[in-house]
Parts: sequence; C-alpha cells; structure tokens
Amino acid sequence: MKKFLNEFRTFALRGNVLDLAVGVIIGGAFQGIVKSLVDDVISPIIGLFAKKDFSALVITIADVNIRYGAFITAIINFVIMAFLIFLLVKGMNKLSTIGTRKAEEPAKEATTKECPFCYSQISIKATRCSHCTSILEEEQA
Repeated sequence: MKKFLNEFRTFALRGNVLDLAVGVIIGGAFQGIVKSLVDDVISPIIGLFAKKDFSALVITIADVNIRYGAFITAIINFVIMAFLIFLLVKGMNKLSTIGTRKAEEPAKEATTKECPFCYSQISIKATRCSHCTSILEEEQA
C-alpha cells in the first residue's frame, strides 16, 4: 500500500498534472464570467430582435417544451469559451518561445544557375543550356 501511495504522489506532483489542475480551475472561473456575459449582456441584446428574453424562447410540441433559446445560449457560451481558451493557449505558446533562438539553417549550396542567353534555370554542372542549346563558357560553369 505504501508503494502505491508513493507512486500516486509521484504522479500527482508531476508538472503536467499540476498544469491540468490549474487549467481546470481557470476554466471554471472563465465559465462563470462567460456565462454571465452571455446571459446578462449578449442574450438581452439578441432578445431585442426577438422581442422577449432570448433564453426563454420555447417551441411547444404536443405538450413538450423545446427550449431552443437556452440551447442557442449554451452554444454561444461554448464558442466564447473555446475562443478564450484558444487565445490563452496561443498566448502561453508565444510566451514559451520568447527568449529561445531558432536554430540557424546551414546555407544550401546552389544546384541551379541561370542561362545567360535565355535566362532559364539549368543545372549548375551544365556546359550547354537544355532550353536554347547555347554553349556555356567555362568561366560561367
């Protein structure tokens, strides 16, 4: 049992698990803010066009209420949350790359050159242009 608890402690204190826990807590906080934004600001504005509270829009079919306004409100909540999380992750990725240098790529040697007569791209080893059949001088080859 002691070995099991030690393994669990090692797992729980690993960086990824702590990051995930912080993310869940921040997501919960964002959810409250986004829900308030949608319910208290966006839905009333959209409700101006529907002439009633947007989240209260209902269709009744055979004594069953289908609350499509609440469903659309939930979709708006999801889209805003997804966008905020996208911006948060994008910002964190940008912060993680600050201060790191990109590895410089070695300069590639040229494999082609331009024919001085027809200006076509030809192999750098060519002694005759394959397009205009001009003989290339040694100093250009």
